Formats: sequence, C-alpha cells, structure tokens
Amino acid sequence: MASINPYLNFEGNCEEVFNFYKTVIGGEFATVMRFTDMPAETPITESDANKILHIALPIGDGSVLMGSDCMPGFGPPFNAGNNFTVSFSPDSEDDARRIFDGLAAGGTIPMPIGKSFWNSLFGILTDKFGIQWMVNYDYARPA
Repeated sequence: MASINPYLNFEGNCEEVFNFYKTVIGGEFATVMRFTDMPAETPITESDANKILHIALPIGDGSVLMGSDCMPGFGPPFNAGNNFTVSFSPDSEDDARRIFDGLAAGGTIPMPIGKSFWNSLFGILTDKFGIQWMVNYDYARPA
C-alpha cells in the first residue's frame, strides 16, 4: 500500500532531535544512515561525515517520521518554513515514475528520479506550489 510520511530537515542536530522523539514516542529506529554511508565519490567534509543522511522512526500503524541534516548542495538551502518534505512511497516503479513526473510538472527537480545506492528508485522535486517532495520506491519492498 502506498504511504505518505513527514520528512524533517535539520541543520546538524537531526540525531539529537530524533533521539528526543524516540524517548517521547517510543520505538526503535528502522534506519540510521550517516553521510559517511554514501558512495566515496560524493564529497563531504570531515566535520559533516557523521551527520544524519537519513533516519526513520516508525510511529503507530505504518506511519514513519523521517529526517536528515541539510548539507550544502543537497537540495534547497535550509530556511525556517521549508524544513520539511513530503515523502511518498508508491506501490510500484511505474507509479513512482508517474507520480514523480506528475508532481514535477511546472515545478523544479533538484534530483531527478533514478536508482539510488540504497536500492530504491528515488527523486526529489519541488512542485509548482513550492511543496518539496521525495518519491521513493523500495525495490526490496514486498509486493
């Protein structure tokens, strides 16, 4: 089943914030990826290497609160008010491409949809209304 989840962005304190959410909400992190987990050809500074690339905290029945630290060059600059993204996880690769292309019409595409190093079809866009979206189809997800 397709799902939509909030994705929060931070300026270097994502881990602290999500550890706080975990103590309040409970549960265990489903994913914790750091910028050091990216392929070696992606340039990152030593001071940013241990920051959060992606973190996921399951909440309730199928919802997931996700987040990352904003890094220069990895999407739009961080500003209060744009520190969230809607993460859409469709049921199929075809749906992912259709939804990405539809949402991107008239908008901007900082990261075209394509195969990621974490084995998903992934892309980032800002729609014509200024809402940021991530479309992620996980190839390992059961059909």
